[in-house]
Amino acid sequence: EALVEGGADVILVETIFDTLNAKAALFAIDEYFEASGERLPLIISGTVTDASGRILSGQTVTAFWHSVRHAQPVAVGLNCALGAALMRPYIQELARVAPDTFISCYPNAGLPNPMSETGFDETPADTSRLLHEFAAEGLVNIVGGCCGTTPDHIGAIANVVAPLAGRAVKRTFFYAEAA
Repeated sequence: EALVEGGADVILVETIFDTLNAKAALFAIDEYFEASGERLPLIISGTVTDASGRILSGQTVTAFWHSVRHAQPVAVGLNCALGAALMRPYIQELARVAPDTFISCYPNAGLPNPMSETGFDETPADTSRLLHEFAAEGLVNIVGGCCGTTPDHIGAIANVVAPLAGRAVKRTFFYAEAA
């Protein structure tokens, strides 16, 4: 309620490690939307924690999508925990199983690495190159960065994806601005 009253343009439920908690948040959001008659775009973003391809509560990316798709988000995606290189197969899977919504991806700047200058594995050039590949392959619509990314990362990402078209989605949205 406070987010809507404060002028939020979108509701973002992110860094989801536990789908049950996410479903509780989505239920509360839906209850508010129904009671208030207001409705904002909803973005849902899970977090794959390791090479198992599962969020911490044990679900695969496909199972995660099927658990939250009832909320009809304008976008579903993945963020945090992994760098873009390690996130690629999970973004590919999500793009495959969720053809009717936009896909977001905002990875860490790689994995934490105390030996690197930035404390993470991926430089701005690395992260932007990888996210450019995702966009060029038609996997994503919304890109950015999470832990370890800097303004230089975000600037580099914006520069390389700006000329590209987003992933094609066939869907009727409940608000015209999303289309």
